[in-house]
This record gives sequence, structure tokens and C-alpha cells, in this order.
Amino acid sequence: MALIGSAAGLVAAALALWNAGVAGLVAALAGGALAAAAQGTAVALLRPGMKAGTPEFVRRWASGIAVRSSAALVLVGLVFVTRAALPPLWMVLGFFAVLLTLLYVETRFLE
Repeated sequence: MALIGSAAGLVAAALALWNAGVAGLVAALAGGALAAAAQGTAVALLRPGMKAGTPEFVRRWASGIAVRSSAALVLVGLVFVTRAALPPLWMVLGFFAVLLTLLYVETRFLE
């Protein structure tokens, strides 16, 4: 799972480096790292509840949603704090490239 997320993050980082230089690269890697941390935490919360009853599963699933939503809010804060030094577009692109890829892979990983 981490390998696929890393590949998506590296593709976004390479595009950022090509288009926006080193600042774009740093921004894309920061966004991707935030997404990977959020998704890893969400999966770690959900995995023990996969065989549990419905109330426990839903509680863990909702906790994962909360972690991802909190990461999106942290991303917004990072964009505002670093907008003078790092290109916001590449930070957001790095975040969503990794997060959406890992969300797709999560459905296969947790089966």
C-alpha cells in the first residue's frame, strides 16, 4: 500500500519540480507526506474493526473519516502559512494524488 502511495507522490513531485522548481517539489512532497500519514492512521484505526460487529466497525470507520478530514484542515493551514514560500497548487496536488490513490488501494488491502 505504501509503495503505491509513494509512487503517486513521486509522480506529483516530479511534475511539480518540472513546472515550479524546487519549491514546487517541496510543496508536493509535504502534501503527499501529510496524506500518507493521514491514510496510514485511518487504516490502522479501521483494520482491527474489520471483523468486529457493525457498531464497532462504524465507529472505527468514522474515526478514519475524521482523521482524513483533520488532515485536510491541516493542509489548508499549511497552505495559508507557507503560501509565500511554497506553491499552494502543488501542495494540494501532492496531497490529493497520494490520498486518492491510497483510498483506492485501501479497498483492496482491507478485503
